[in-house]
Amino acid sequence: AHHTDTHFEDKSAHRLVYQLNKADHDYIESILFSCGEMLRKYGDDIELVISAFGPGLHLLGTHPNRAISAVHQQRVQSLMQYGVRFQACGNTMKSLNWLEKDIIDGAEIVPVGIDGIMQLQEQGFSYVSL
Repeated sequence: AHHTDTHFEDKSAHRLVYQLNKADHDYIESILFSCGEMLRKYGDDIELVISAFGPGLHLLGTHPNRAISAVHQQRVQSLMQYGVRFQACGNTMKSLNWLEKDIIDGAEIVPVGIDGIMQLQEQGFSYVSL
């Protein structure tokens, strides 16, 4: 039986959260690529979250202190437009003295990155660490 409900009221068949905790270019590339591939395969049937903490938080910075490529910043924007959620770790922000304005629009700030991941797992998200 098929629902006519909106996608948001109905839990997606697949739910996946990625850990992103390094600023390394190839590492970020592999996560964004994997996330894009899952989106292409499952479309509206998947909910994707990328949880950024530690050095990985720089990907979500308005002025990252690490060498984050502009291509990756654009990919984050485009993934967001397709409904991918990005979580920014509040603890990491504090350690960098970053405020809300230092995080790109559209990212969700969670108090503790790992806690955010745990809570998503408790809601049925699979957890991936690449």
